[in-house]
Amino acid sequence: MDDKNVKSVLSECGFSFKKQFGQNFITDDGLLDKIVEGSGAEGCFVVEIGCGAGTLTRALARRAQFVRGYEIDRSLRPVLARTLAGTDNAEVIFADFLKLRLDEIERDMPPYRVVANLPYYITTPLIMMIAEHSQKCLSMTVMVQEEVADRLCAAAGTPEYGAITASVALCATCSKVMRVGREKFFPSPNVDSAVVRIDFERGRLGVADESMYKRVVRAAFSSRRKTLENNLCKEFSLSREQVREVLADCGIDVMTRGEKLSPEQFAALSEKLLQFINPGK
Repeated sequence: MDDKNVKSVLSECGFSFKKQFGQNFITDDGLLDKIVEGSGAEGCFVVEIGCGAGTLTRALARRAQFVRGYEIDRSLRPVLARTLAGTDNAEVIFADFLKLRLDEIERDMPPYRVVANLPYYITTPLIMMIAEHSQKCLSMTVMVQEEVADRLCAAAGTPEYGAITASVALCATCSKVMRVGREKFFPSPNVDSAVVRIDFERGRLGVADESMYKRVVRAAFSSRRKTLENNLCKEFSLSREQVREVLADCGIDVMTRGEKLSPEQFAALSEKLLQFINPGK
């Protein structure tokens, strides 16, 4: 379904874009096919969040075993009824995905892949929701704001590297599939986008206590201008001597800032801190 046909269906159904939902639809068939191809959706159970006009849903259904879409805007019901007509292996549930319980959603599903053109405002909450709570998600291939993609895929020590980079790295690896210019959307957003693929590998860093890892990351980035030593002293109520002992055991320079540490170094640091604070664990 090309750009002209999609716009025609939207018009005929009396649909009006709602700014609060961050609605920017993709109608380029070539781009949609590339997203599907890069997602690994072939023959898989796929969850799509934010179906929009259903163009990505249709493209996914051509290759996936089944597509379960979630859409917050109920006024898109007549639009989706037309754009998905004849597509038997797709269903749309009208609900706010972020307000649903993930354990209940996953209860009746096989392992699945998320593929979505995400509204920018739900990008970080959704990624963290899946990363921290999903038991069955194999991967997420999502269209996000380009600067978010750069942060997710950043290397330690670069300006883009931050708490979300290290947090997601606890259970996944991220790669940028492609950059997508703003002109590819209808209506066009004010920024460019990128497709990121997040492949989950639970336990990849081998930490004994994931909550400790998350706490260390949160502390490290709580004040980027301060050294890691200062941030850890404040977070864990430890003396400088104690923190310096832990850092030395990990081979980390006392003047290092959090953004210099790789996820593997955060893992080692969280293990040492856990042993230091709770010697019996």
